[in-house]
Amino acid sequence: MQTKITTLPNGLRIITNERKQLESVSLGIWINTGAAYETKEINGISHFVEHTVFKGTKSRSALQIAEEIEDVGGQNNAYTGREITAYYAKMLKNDAELALDILAELVTCPQFPKDEIAREQDVVIQEIKQTNDSPEEVIFDYFQEKAFSGQPVGRSILGTQENIRSFDAAALRNYMKTHYAADNTVVCAVGNIDHDAFVKMVEKRLSAYQPKSSFVKPEQKYTGGFICEKRDIEQLHLIFGFEGAAYDNKKYYPLMLFSTLFGGGMSSRLFQEVREKLGLVYTIYNFTHSLTHSGITGIYAGTTHDQLEKLLPVIGTEVRKIRNDLVDIKELNRAKAQLKASMLMALESSSSSTEVLARQMIFFNHTIPIQETVEKIENVTLNDIRDAANRVFSSKLTYAALGAYKSIPDYDEVERLFHV
Repeated sequence: MQTKITTLPNGLRIITNERKQLESVSLGIWINTGAAYETKEINGISHFVEHTVFKGTKSRSALQIAEEIEDVGGQNNAYTGREITAYYAKMLKNDAELALDILAELVTCPQFPKDEIAREQDVVIQEIKQTNDSPEEVIFDYFQEKAFSGQPVGRSILGTQENIRSFDAAALRNYMKTHYAADNTVVCAVGNIDHDAFVKMVEKRLSAYQPKSSFVKPEQKYTGGFICEKRDIEQLHLIFGFEGAAYDNKKYYPLMLFSTLFGGGMSSRLFQEVREKLGLVYTIYNFTHSLTHSGITGIYAGTTHDQLEKLLPVIGTEVRKIRNDLVDIKELNRAKAQLKASMLMALESSSSSTEVLARQMIFFNHTIPIQETVEKIENVTLNDIRDAANRVFSSKLTYAALGAYKSIPDYDEVERLFHV
């Protein structure tokens, strides 16, 4: 299962991980672009492009794209994030070239028919409205906006309805001309595939892919802030967030383990104390999201207004405990086991493996042996956990609240819970 890498003359990186025991291949094209690299005027265009490339290419209609994949029992999809846009598929081994041919056309020669753009504008606006109607989703957009105030990385991936209506074929082509290029693209395949054969498949279709992107990557500076919105719903959704760590930060693994033991599972401190012992919430967890140059971490809780007064002091108490070194080795070892197991089990899936390898190549320009990752996890100490907790809770608070409340604590009152 050796990972092999080839770079084409135009700079396109190709990765394979051959697994002969499989009957299938997972493959895809990952591009280092997304909402974090959009100006305010084109916010949402990365996601809109990802939708509209499926509406027809130089040799396939939208229906043909769907039918050709499904005719052979395959699956394909795409997603847009803040720093990555991905197009991927999973096929039986003999159909890998078909999948690659379709994916390559999506990123090199979409047609953007005017009627299809208009139709997809309606679809994406419905998606925006659906997200806005889902408080457990939209609160993370509010949180991101305040965590990175005034920056592209703080804006919604979906964009605004006004922006979506403004996009035409010329705007979409111009975006792809500046953002889709070999220097920020990775093609990856995992499964029953020969590396040299796959390289030839890619070279045939993407050797003329433009070499250089020409967009500016703006800063990513955590700011913190406060936002609340009152809604007539049953629950109150809360996020208490702090500065996290970039992917390449040496504090990345201590932070991941801190997040796991503090609120990452059913045995975590927050879940056990807040839900299991006191029943103050249905959902509570700690999360960590990393970026190229920054990151965020925080606590999400879904509760009701009448439990809020009890909930906040309990969270504050748990914060003080972990900041004061009240972590034992058994707890740390459990967190290590959870993190290692989740990573190792994910790698058993060819689809997950393509995602991991492609992201590593984009963010580090090399793949990382799993043993190296395991060693970094194992090397985290109790002192590292304490330091991570203190660093997190000493950073500026991002406080977001959405839902039913008569009154909620102000920013300074909540901040004191974490900065004791």
